[in-house]
Amino acid sequence: MKKIYPQKLQIGDTVRIIAPASSLGIISKENRKVSNRRFQELGLKVELGKHVEEIDEFSSSSIQSRVDDLHAAFQDPDVKAVFAVVGGFNTNQLLDYIDWNLIKTNPKIFCGFSDITALNNAIYTKTGLANYSGPAYASLGKPRNIEYSIEYLKKCLFSNELYEVQPSKKWDDYKWWLGDGEYKDFKNEGWQIIQEGEATGTIIGANLCTLNLLQGTQYFPPLDDAILFLEDDYESSAFNFDRDLQSLIHLPDFHKVKGIVIGRFELASKVTDSLLDQIIKTKKELQGLPVISGVDFGHTSPMTTFPIGGEVEINAISANPSIVITKH
Repeated sequence: MKKIYPQKLQIGDTVRIIAPASSLGIISKENRKVSNRRFQELGLKVELGKHVEEIDEFSSSSIQSRVDDLHAAFQDPDVKAVFAVVGGFNTNQLLDYIDWNLIKTNPKIFCGFSDITALNNAIYTKTGLANYSGPAYASLGKPRNIEYSIEYLKKCLFSNELYEVQPSKKWDDYKWWLGDGEYKDFKNEGWQIIQEGEATGTIIGANLCTLNLLQGTQYFPPLDDAILFLEDDYESSAFNFDRDLQSLIHLPDFHKVKGIVIGRFELASKVTDSLLDQIIKTKKELQGLPVISGVDFGHTSPMTTFPIGGEVEINAISANPSIVITKH
């Protein structure tokens, strides 16, 4: 596959906010205010897609409205990056209706996470365009512990230089958009090296249960020399992660995978380091693969930004582990 890397952002660029899954209508005015300010502090101008406020019984909007906003964002030469509002449950509804040639001939930054994983990987598979698993528009409305997320958004989207991912100093699982609960942060004890080794390859994945929705379709990405970045949300559990991972392992091309990087689990999932260690080490198909877990991406905060279809070097050595994004 011939890869395409989009032009990086510059101060003064315009970004378009679209809603491939959940509507902007579920995002509070206060969240929007903070998100807008964060984009402004990055030197970016924010525009909203025409249909982002539409909302139906599924907290989303029609396929046509969502696809129209996606197409319009990629067609507009003044728009330099496209951000999803937030995640949701139905991004994969769009895939058969997208003009993939339009996206391929108008390459630009596309960024989102969670349910947006379906679109992240489909874009790469159908066009070769590297795009980004990282904060959504609503993510930047988080009132605190956002500095790490901003730092890596800038490293990935504003510069072509390779960058090394470092563990955050602290993390949290606070659902600030719900407006309740007590904020509590945790000291980051660093990554866990489940299996040692080194690997270089192409980043595929992000939200595991969403990625698996693409299995058996024309939208599932090639696994040649893949480094799988995998995470799951509060609805997951050790049981779910185990069987979802096993589903990937059963794919005919899984033997081409070179390594696995696992994002931090939310507290509600009750996936502990020991359970994750057991899941990985009891799968014979994973023997010999370097595996790192507890990395800052997924549904806890803060999160790094990384390229789906980009290149990475991982060094899963307990004494001095590293993850270096070499091409993005």
